[in-house]
Amino acid sequence: MDTSRIDLNLLATLEVLLAERNVTKAAAKLHLSQPAVSAQLARLRDLFDDPLLLPAQRGMTPTAKATELAPQLREALDRVRSTLQSHRDFDPETAQLAVSIACSDYVQAAVVMPLVLALRRIAPGVRVAVWHLSPALMEQQLANGDIDLVIATPDPAMPHLRACHLYEETYVLIGRQSHPDLKPGLTIENYLRLEHIIVSRRGGNFETPVDDALGFWVIDAMSSCQRARSCSFPKLFPAAILSRSYPGGCFVPNRKG
Repeated sequence: MDTSRIDLNLLATLEVLLAERNVTKAAAKLHLSQPAVSAQLARLRDLFDDPLLLPAQRGMTPTAKATELAPQLREALDRVRSTLQSHRDFDPETAQLAVSIACSDYVQAAVVMPLVLALRRIAPGVRVAVWHLSPALMEQQLANGDIDLVIATPDPAMPHLRACHLYEETYVLIGRQSHPDLKPGLTIENYLRLEHIIVSRRGGNFETPVDDALGFWVIDAMSSCQRARSCSFPKLFPAAILSRSYPGGCFVPNRKG
């Protein structure tokens, strides 16, 4: 059987037809027209390669295959209905479940820690397991069910992953307090002359979206914007700590809420 052709509505129609054994009565129960139910019965016969219901003196009589299918069909649809009902009745106060979240160290501090505190108050039975974000493994981890969700900047290379917008992020340039160039009115020329500490989520990389954005700037007709990138960290907090005594600067997120 080609399972790609299976329509849940067809199976629900078959369940009612087997119970009513009459197309007109089944149509009334399903709130459909009689021709619509007859068309669905034709599709079901094609799907199962069996007549399923045969005309009789009063109504219709199920075939041997239909009789065998009836209890299995009822059980399968009851499971679907039960799943939908349990989802509708979800109560965070009484829920008992575990959620695995992958994110960076910054998101762990800025988003997940407040989330855990909120869940402790409103959903004490919900446990949160935090994974460090591994961009190279993320898609496979989601597919395997190792992690339930990822909190990160959307990856344009993975448009097939379902995503929703969580919040807007702004960035600031940080460095040591006595740095002579880190002051209001910093020009693009002075910014480029700084030694930059890079935060590379994938690790071992000196290219970030900041460099992509700088590629659209042009200082003069002969040169585009290139910044000096002297060291790279896979996590934000070590880079931020180093910037307090480093001769350069570091671009870091600055979430407002």
